[in-house]
Amino acid sequence: MLNQYETVFIMTPVLSEDQMKETVKKFENFLIDKGAEIIHQENWGLRKLEYPIAKKASGFYHLFEFKADGSLLKDFEVQFRRDERVMRYLTVAMDKHAIAYSEKRRSLKKESKAKEA
Repeated sequence: MLNQYETVFIMTPVLSEDQMKETVKKFENFLIDKGAEIIHQENWGLRKLEYPIAKKASGFYHLFEFKADGSLLKDFEVQFRRDERVMRYLTVAMDKHAIAYSEKRRSLKKESKAKEA
């Protein structure tokens, strides 16, 4: 059975837009190649960090929400550790409440975008 996970990772702020997209694509392709189903992803952009990481005060945040077998996580996190562009990452398993909250948040976001248009 596939579990649902959410991963947020922070990339170094010195990346260009293209380098950032390339890094995100690399992790997206890794998940797809390993048979994961990507449910949702969001680019949160450049944000200030609560505390400096590697002498940097900001970073590019990105979120992946996906369904995958638990055995995939170890390899996925190794990919983050090997990439010098990634400063931090966190993957959490989502329970039914977190999944429901995430779906509700996405639908509210869609509604607010529809009203803006």
